[in-house]
Amino acid sequence: MYKRVLLKLSGEALAGDSGNGIDPETVDKVVCQLVALAKQKVEIAIVVGGRNFWRGRQGVAMDKVTADHMGMLATIMNALALQDAIEKKGVPTRVQTALSIPAVAEPFILRKALRHFECGRIVIFACGTGNPYFTTDSGAALRAAEIKADMLLMAKNVDGVYDSDPKTNKNAKKLSELSYMEVINKNIAVMDFTAITMCMENNIPIVAFGLSEENSIVRAVSGEKIGTLIH
Repeated sequence: MYKRVLLKLSGEALAGDSGNGIDPETVDKVVCQLVALAKQKVEIAIVVGGRNFWRGRQGVAMDKVTADHMGMLATIMNALALQDAIEKKGVPTRVQTALSIPAVAEPFILRKALRHFECGRIVIFACGTGNPYFTTDSGAALRAAEIKADMLLMAKNVDGVYDSDPKTNKNAKKLSELSYMEVINKNIAVMDFTAITMCMENNIPIVAFGLSEENSIVRAVSGEKIGTLIH
């Protein structure tokens, strides 16, 4: 059982099969696992995306900086929804944002985040890095490095990393283990290069796994071989 983990949840994962908005059943399955881990004294941080509400490519005619800031605001909606669902199950939670929105969440302060872990709270990081041109994958890698997470968990819509797209190639082979450099050199689409490089430089192992698999978050945190390990 890892002591401190950072879970990267995409906004699309929270939307369930619809791909848009928030699916209560999907959120409940995620939250039940997080609550179970918190009760086992696992320190949990979450970085959440926002593509269930806003995709940057929707703003193709829009200024890139403006579109990225709109995406950051979408992550706050998901973070607040997760916070509400977790706290309804009795586990205290704090949302910290890279953009200052004090009426609804704390600003990101590393020392406060670490104190929340000591107090048994789950911490949800929203707004990515707070900077345009950086993805929430980069935000997840950055926060994982800052809090010194033992593992970065990448919850995806597929059950791991494949040598080709399993949606278009029925013979695609699932890869159980990869090195950071293999991901970079083979241009494997697990996370963006900034994020994978940051994990490599800070020696943060990554597990990419399918969110829809039964009890997948708990299994990953427990060290079970699930999905693809990148280290």
